[in-house]
Amino acid sequence: MSTPIIVMGANGRMGRTICTLVQEDPAFTLAGVVERSEFAAGLAALSCPVSQNVEELLQSLDMVESVKRVTEPFKQANRKFHPNDTIVEAGPARIGGGYFAMIAGPCSVESEEQIVGIAKAVKESGATILRGGAFKPRTSPYAFQGMGADGLRLLEIAKQESGLPIVTEIMNINALDLFENVDVIQVGARNMQNFDLLKELGKTRKPILLKRGLANTLQELLMSAEYIMSEGNENVVLCERGIRTFETCTRNTMDISAIPVLHELSHLPVVADPSHATGKSRYVSAMACAAVAAGADGLMIEVHNDPEHALCDGAQSLTPAQFDEVSRKVNAIREALV
Repeated sequence: MSTPIIVMGANGRMGRTICTLVQEDPAFTLAGVVERSEFAAGLAALSCPVSQNVEELLQSLDMVESVKRVTEPFKQANRKFHPNDTIVEAGPARIGGGYFAMIAGPCSVESEEQIVGIAKAVKESGATILRGGAFKPRTSPYAFQGMGADGLRLLEIAKQESGLPIVTEIMNINALDLFENVDVIQVGARNMQNFDLLKELGKTRKPILLKRGLANTLQELLMSAEYIMSEGNENVVLCERGIRTFETCTRNTMDISAIPVLHELSHLPVVADPSHATGKSRYVSAMACAAVAAGADGLMIEVHNDPEHALCDGAQSLTPAQFDEVSRKVNAIREALV
């Protein structure tokens, strides 16, 4: 049985030196090297047999400062293996590592006029990515399920008209070919533990926005990210969208604490969705500001040009004018935090 070990070198070059050394010993299997230049120390990430002798041997080397075993079940998403923040690129937009993403758009695509108009409006207010649902998982089988492939086509038109990259949800891996021109593929809360879907998405290199399930722990969220990353796709963005509690005044309960906790545990970017978290448009602004203050790398906000007549989730959607106001508040908070 093997277990990961983090070995901190005594100076900036020792991480690589340690890895070179253990390559010559069959008791070790090299897993990788992580540089941590901001602390002027090298890190060697090793996978080796569970043995106290191994740790003692490493600790006895002059070049080694400390040895730690990694006990968390998630490895590739673990900050211990990757101290620096990951930056995920989606077209011209970047998320994480100091880059902030403002993701905005309707819950569902309804028409070309609607999605193009909203795209242009939110871009003018600072949005960097356009969201819009083409395939919609709904609690009721009688509710609007989205426009499907036609909705994706309209999103592509909006992308061309506005210049914004697009993010939209996938429900079935059989539809993956339809997502060729989608910049970011969203895995919704209901599919967070659809492991077959996650593994297939891991074989792509498209950025994946992974939403936390409504009743899942943060470790379960990170393990789902691990499924994607274990297949080779490291472009994962985590999304806190509220969890189900006993409270009924809001649609879900916004777990603001998840943002700093995830940043501590993982190097992956973390965005927040205050629209689904609250379910009511009047609370979106406050929760958006709170998420930014907590260190979110981005926000995902639902915007509709006519919320009262929206085919999906109109109650939690902002108008373009309201989104513009939220965007101004968010920018003010981010400037104050610098």
